[in-house]
Amino acid sequence: MQSPTLKQEALESLQQLPDDADIDEIMYRLYVVDKIRKSRDAIEQGSVISQEDLKREIDQW
Repeated sequence: MQSPTLKQEALESLQQLPDDADIDEIMYRLYVVDKIRKSRDAIEQGSVISQEDLKREIDQW
């Protein structure tokens, strides 16, 4: 099964908004769609770190 395109994901997400949604709601919804898609791509490419590694990084701050 082919994954939906970014445009398809954006349109599906926007269709779930109420008809009186303002531009801020629309922009936020598109922002979230973009972040989720980028996160999925990073996971597929193995560009992630483990939770333990993240905790170690945070401890070094």
